[in-house]
Amino acid sequence: MRISRPFARLLSGVAAIALLGVAAACGSSADDAADNPYDLLRPGTLRVGTLSDAPPNVYLKDGKFTGFDNDLLTAVAGKVGLRVEFVGTEFSALLAQVNNHKFDVGSSSVTITEARKQTVDFGNGYDFGYFGLDVPAGSAIKGFDQLKGARVVVVQGTVQDDYATKEGLDPVRVPDYNGAINQLKAKTADAWISPAEIGEKSAQESGGKIVLAEKQLSSAPTAYVVAKGNDALRELLNKGLDQVIEDGTWTRLQEQYYPGRPVPDTFKPGSGDVAFPPVKAGPSTTPTATPSA
Repeated sequence: MRISRPFARLLSGVAAIALLGVAAACGSSADDAADNPYDLLRPGTLRVGTLSDAPPNVYLKDGKFTGFDNDLLTAVAGKVGLRVEFVGTEFSALLAQVNNHKFDVGSSSVTITEARKQTVDFGNGYDFGYFGLDVPAGSAIKGFDQLKGARVVVVQGTVQDDYATKEGLDPVRVPDYNGAINQLKAKTADAWISPAEIGEKSAQESGGKIVLAEKQLSSAPTAYVVAKGNDALRELLNKGLDQVIEDGTWTRLQEQYYPGRPVPDTFKPGSGDVAFPPVKAGPSTTPTATPSA
């Protein structure tokens, strides 16, 4: 079929425009990569998934996400030139949401475990933690060794959930910390295996309805999480974390949120290569042996 000259010129013009579009798209992609080297949802801003009900680690106060983990992350981001936007979620969904790029980072005292490494990547450890055993006031349960046959509540997907399952306790799983606290207050659960700092704070604020019966040092540190393979962001956060450890911010936040809590000799925050001002520790009960988790 013979194509008229005017129509041929039209086709040439369309092809040229298409080629320009492809070139522009390629240039845009390269520019985007240069402007957003950490593969953030919005360049220059960390969109962070966190919780609203787990003081003193992560919680809402006067409409603002705060707590040790979140205040530390805000300081880390400031060191590396990023802003932070916190968004509330449930812990059971957090890791998948980070890996699916709903969030750039997860901040919720996430303990490093081999199983979780299959879903997300971890930065360097920024905190240690204890398992707590919370019970209703007046309970005969005084320790972890008395939980067989008891109705034990845990937050789904946590290392406390893992611990209870491994110990054969058949735990009742709830989506958030408020759910666990409410079960203890209503005495529909005999015990709650908690992150000890959160459990202790909850007991203090329960009006005498809940008691922290025992605590045990956890076997692994907590860390911020990023999507699998985002090494650039992980390394950037590690860099900022070392800087806030070295300048004393980490120490100040430890003393602010965990007054009197001693830092175990075995725990070295961040890369472990930077010195930090010692944390002032007050009188404290020595924790029992580490549980398997």
